[in-house]
Amino acid sequence: MNLYLNKFNDSIKNTLFFKLPLEEQEFIKERSLKLKFSFQEIKQIVDIARDLKTWNEPSIIKIFPEHEQKKVVFSRLKQRFEKLRSKPNSYEDFKPKNISKEQKFTFKTEAKDGFGLGLCPVASEKTRCCNLLTLDAVESCGFDCSYCSIQSFYNQNTITFDSNFADKLSKLKLDKNRTYHIGTGQASDSLMWGNREGILDALFKFVKENPNIILEFKTKSDNIEYFLQNEVPKNILCTWSLNTPTIIKNEEHLTTSLDKRLDAARKMADKGIKVGFHFHPIVQYENYLCEYAKVYDRLTKTFTAQEVALVSFGTLTFIKPVIKQLRRREFKSKITQMPFEDASGKSSYPDAIKVEMFKHAYESFSSWHKDIFFYLCMEEHDMWSKTFGYQYATNKDFERAMLSSYAKKLNMEFLI
Repeated sequence: MNLYLNKFNDSIKNTLFFKLPLEEQEFIKERSLKLKFSFQEIKQIVDIARDLKTWNEPSIIKIFPEHEQKKVVFSRLKQRFEKLRSKPNSYEDFKPKNISKEQKFTFKTEAKDGFGLGLCPVASEKTRCCNLLTLDAVESCGFDCSYCSIQSFYNQNTITFDSNFADKLSKLKLDKNRTYHIGTGQASDSLMWGNREGILDALFKFVKENPNIILEFKTKSDNIEYFLQNEVPKNILCTWSLNTPTIIKNEEHLTTSLDKRLDAARKMADKGIKVGFHFHPIVQYENYLCEYAKVYDRLTKTFTAQEVALVSFGTLTFIKPVIKQLRRREFKSKITQMPFEDASGKSSYPDAIKVEMFKHAYESFSSWHKDIFFYLCMEEHDMWSKTFGYQYATNKDFERAMLSSYAKKLNMEFLI
């Protein structure tokens, strides 16, 4: 017994065992000593217990099978867990827990090595990618979306500005005979910080001096004062990441409401700025298609096709560091309560669910198909043909079609 107890104690060292309620710790220890679970089995049991607590589902004590054989117990436990994971979530009685109503930040302005212009961090030949270039004007985000990957790369409570950002932008050498698509919303929200540290001044100057750039500001905020008070270059796109009120309330913490996002987009369009909308992630839960349909319908009634440059669709796709980070947090979320399948080395929904959500979304915008560029983000090649009815042969073809469409909408010359 002492030998296995030492093995058990070694097994839990690098797990979240001590974040579990004491009652669950004692239960897992007692069952492990009795059934002699392996190191990997103990780790998986701890992860299951932690996920159940995060999802606000019955505890591991409630679903743990009673049997004398270890293999039978572990197999049945996994089956019961996967059953809970695979059913469509219900947010009807769900209440977020330990979510701040406002977030306190530490702001840092420091000289940084290098320059944050590079390929989209999720670019891959395994998925159909638009080859977006990303510009890290700010590092870390003030919002607290439960699914966001930013939290696994940066200290979420420290917002970092590069003191040399404007100078680096002015010295950036670009090919004048090429059209560039650059986005600022990958390492932080594009608009929530406004013109703090002069970042919007620098970006507007950069865009004016480089008319071959299409600069996209992607946001979940309504902080648009700078745009309303200044002349906006025609080669700027302002896009909003949208979701249903259910997901915004329960998973997109501290973000602006759907109403305020759409109101901000409407004001931008009224000023003549082209706008766009990202439904990423679309999340499956009970009655989700009906709720998303209401948002899609609202868009087509609020904006004309001439005002909108793009609509994109994507869904939950997790890398292992993000899943680990979510398990460490003391909060309630159903965002990882979903059936996991491999998606080019990441975890996402099975294809059947993706086809359902993407096809429904695309068909909801049938009146816009001829005038607006639609695309899937981070999806495998054949998902396009299954949902849109067509696909691009290469990422370069996808990029060319996107840039051509954007340039036409923005009344720019297309140079690629």
